[in-house]
Amino acid sequence: MGTSSSYGGAGGGTPLVPTWLDDDPPPAPTAPAGDDAAPPPPAPPERPAPPPPPPSDRFTAARSNFSRFARSGGADHPSLARAMSHYVSRATGGPKQAAHRLGASRQAAARLLQVITDAQTRGARAALRTLNLERLAGRPIDEIFLGMTDFICREGGAIDDGIARDAFIETIADLATLGVTDLDHLTTDQIQAVFELFATHAIESRICNDIGANVVTLPSSPGAAQQVQRQLHDFIRRGVSDALVAARAALEALTPERVLTFVVGVYESAFGILQALADSEAGK
Repeated sequence: MGTSSSYGGAGGGTPLVPTWLDDDPPPAPTAPAGDDAAPPPPAPPERPAPPPPPPSDRFTAARSNFSRFARSGGADHPSLARAMSHYVSRATGGPKQAAHRLGASRQAAARLLQVITDAQTRGARAALRTLNLERLAGRPIDEIFLGMTDFICREGGAIDDGIARDAFIETIADLATLGVTDLDHLTTDQIQAVFELFATHAIESRICNDIGANVVTLPSSPGAAQQVQRQLHDFIRRGVSDALVAARAALEALTPERVLTFVVGVYESAFGILQALADSEAGK
């Protein structure tokens, strides 16, 4: 993850208020009188006030519930449900805002879908030629995906850029479990499965970064920690899977111009389903 450097301020001897601000302003030009008078310049449009910053404690309830779930070693599933419900509905402000926090991951998912749907339509070699990666044609699919990493996940120092890259690497590691081995003969089911895994990893990483990093108390047993992670992953994947099932017709008719709109819609729908599942399992 990258970090940004803070500005240290101006060097010594530089006044905070420029001296020229104390001078009298120059007189405004006088418009000619009569019919030839120039019309007054239009008033600048009023800009809307910027939204207030989100409260600093907006993740507290989600974090507390997730920490309780983690300490239980995965046994306290209602606490996981409450954590997810608080995260979507209150901490982020709803499904649309939750999806907005995954800007880099949405862009990466769109580029991934463009490549694999292009490979399905025109063949892997033609799709890779577009990326100047034709040399990878015929190579194992995990090697091809690794070669596409810098195209799918653009370089950047923001946390969201790192989340997108991590999600893509995790997806590559899972390709074998999906039975996806040949970029030249991808089915729509396989394309859906690849996208489902990427979106699941991205959402999981975003949530863990928001409510889990350096705060959540994890169980002491490695086995229990794995169980906690597995349950969180499976819970998120349910939401993403249901969102993709609902969008199946749009996926089958996907065009390059509609890819990003499709991805944004799936992310928003997934968060809405996650909130509904969480509310149901939390007994709300």
